[in-house]
This record gives sequence, structure tokens and C-alpha cells, in this order.
Amino acid sequence: MPAIVSEVEQGSIAEELEIESGDIILSIDGNELADLIDYRFYVNSEELTLEIQKKNGEIEEIELEKDYDEDLGIVFESAVFDKIHPCLNKCIFCFVDQQPEGLRDTLYIKDDDYRLSYLQGTYITLTNLTKEDKDRISAMHLGPFYISVHTTNPELRVKMQKNPNAAKIMEELNWFKEQEIPFHAQIVLCPGFNDGKELERTLKDLTNLGDCVLSIAIVPVGITTYRKDSVLKRVTKNIATETLKIANKYNKACCSDEFFLLAGEEIPPAEYYCGFNQLDDGVGAIRMLLDDFETFELPKKLKKPLSLTFATSYAAKDAFQYISKVLNKIENFNCEVHPVKADYWGENITVAGLITSEDLIKTVKDVQSDYVVISSIMLKPFSELFIDGKDLNYVKQKTNKEFIIIKEQYSLKELVEYINKYT
Repeated sequence: MPAIVSEVEQGSIAEELEIESGDIILSIDGNELADLIDYRFYVNSEELTLEIQKKNGEIEEIELEKDYDEDLGIVFESAVFDKIHPCLNKCIFCFVDQQPEGLRDTLYIKDDDYRLSYLQGTYITLTNLTKEDKDRISAMHLGPFYISVHTTNPELRVKMQKNPNAAKIMEELNWFKEQEIPFHAQIVLCPGFNDGKELERTLKDLTNLGDCVLSIAIVPVGITTYRKDSVLKRVTKNIATETLKIANKYNKACCSDEFFLLAGEEIPPAEYYCGFNQLDDGVGAIRMLLDDFETFELPKKLKKPLSLTFATSYAAKDAFQYISKVLNKIENFNCEVHPVKADYWGENITVAGLITSEDLIKTVKDVQSDYVVISSIMLKPFSELFIDGKDLNYVKQKTNKEFIIIKEQYSLKELVEYINKYT
């Protein structure tokens, strides 16, 4: 994919130059662009020559002067302009392989691209990292990265990822240490494979790498009803309890919220989560939501009645029941919590990002509230599409309900502001 312009920021240099959505940036000072990293590097100059292909196919060359670190105000369709580096593994726990047909096309893409890890926080396994990749990372001192480690046992990692290159994990991580390039580590815990003593080994090895390891996230394997074998077992209460005990021995190790819920333990304080560096993996999301909620000043009374229903994941059910209890102290206000059962995926999947339109419809079609509140994490970014490809309008038609979408994933600030409009 070339460097296609998605949009241009208002009042930016790009707008002054009449760069438009659909234009293609061919080069900067004669340098072709492979990705957003190249763009950010070459745009840092006081004098630039842009080669642009306009939507009509014409080629333009523009010379300009600007402040050294001033951006042009261009938003691109993708962070990578050439081919995304594909995943070469066949991981036993791969969630992509546990999906049915008929979902959004992008959900079937398996990438393992260090550039997306640096730019967007996606996880990489290092099994396809080339010498050229390393030379570029070192020369530009890129980082931090997000690395799927899973285990530091070479033979076990090959078994879990079904790729002989997976055995070189400690060699690769030691290279990051030598280059003083920081990274966040991820462990997908698969009972019977990398739990117990193997988890101890992995955490010890990562801890011995020192300051280059910023955080270590441990998340439970996700198993859907579409899985075609019984190789994997789900994380039980006993395994969750054992994992929490092991992780507590290591300062940088943080278990995802699901472990605490499975073990029946309270969500720990913010200090546990190493700066909330792996929120997208569900590591600290509930704590951040609860702590943020405690900062709001709530009204004592509304001028007219208002009722809301939180349609949330089972993972966040307890947190929203607490929030609902606090909000229901407001006079003339009423809210309920209705967790969405994941019939589509199976009972082992309890996160909001995988809630389908049909499961949401089943949950809220009979509620009596004025509005149904959902998180934007249920929707494709910058859209109203659910994971099964149906949109919010479809859900509205099927339920005859009005919806409030909370755009900030870990804050209810927007909702509190909405409630305050009724005071």
C-alpha cells in the first residue's frame, strides 16, 4: 500500500499546500517512504521537497520551508506503506485461527511487523526479524516494542509456536538488551504448557534482562467454540490463583484482570500495574476505570427522571455493578447492569471487544431504560461496526433502543457529563 493520504488536519501546512484525501506522497527529498517511521524521519527538516501524485494521476513537486520539527498535518490510511510483515508462526493458541467465517476482513490478518509494534503497540514474536530490520532498529534507536514471549524455554516455544526460529528468543531479547532498546513482554498463559514452573523460568529470565524490560503482562489463553481440537485447556480458578502467586514474586509482572476475577480476588491498586503499559491486553483496565470514576463529582438530584442500562462484558460486570450502585444514589436516576453473554464465541470469552451485534441484541431488547450505554471498544475504530460486520443502526432497529457510546475506553467522564445535563 503506498503512502495514501487519509485526511489533512485543518490549519496545517498540508492544507495550505492543497494536499487532499486520496493523494499519494511518493517521496520526501528523493527518499521513498516504506512506512510512517520513514515519513516522521524525513519530515524533520527545515527545507523539504515533496513529490506527490494527485488523485487525478498528475505528479507534482513541491518545495517548502518550515520549522525543523513542525509536522505537515497529514494522516495516512495505514502506518505501513509497503507490504506488512506477515506472521510465520502456527501458534497453538492463535485467536485468528479460532474465528469463524463472515467477520470483518481485517480480523483474519496475521501480522508480525516490528514497525506496527513500535508505532501502534501490536505484539511481535521476533521470529521473522531480519538483520536489515535489526540494523534499522539500532540505527534509529526505535522503541519501545511489544514482544510476545510466552516462554523462554527454546524447545517449548518451538512447540507452542510451531516455528524453529522461536527457539532463539533469549538470543533476540539479549540483542535488545545490548542495544539498550526497551520492550514490554507478553505471556499468553496456556495451562499444561507455559504455566507453573515454566512460568517461573520465563519470569526469571525476563527479570535478568534488567531495565530494558519495562513490563511483563500475563494474560489467559482465549478458547472459542470454533476451536477444532482439544489441545488447550482454559484457565481455572486454581490455575489463576497459582499464577497470581507466582507473578507476585516479580516486580514487573502484571496479571490481566481476568486472573483476579477467576481467582475471586480483588482488583489490585494502580501501583501493581507498572504504569498501565499494557491496557489493551486487559491489564489494569478495570482498576483504571474505577479510579477514574472516583474522581468525578456526581449530582445529588436530577430535574427529571433518567434511566440507563450498562451493556457490558462479563469481565467488567462487577466493576459496573459497583458504579451502578453509586450512581443510583442520585435522586431521579436509575441504572442497571446487563452483562452480554457471548453465545457467539462461547462462555470462555468474556471481553467487550468481542461482543457481537446479535449477542448485544439478545441482552438489551427487553430492557426498559431510556438509553443503553456501551463502550466504543465493541466497535471497529472510527466506525459503528461490530466484530460480526453489522452496525449500530442494525442493533437500534432490532431493539428499538437509543444508545450512548462511551468513546474513552477507561473513563466514564462523557457519561457523567451527560447525566449532569439533567441537573
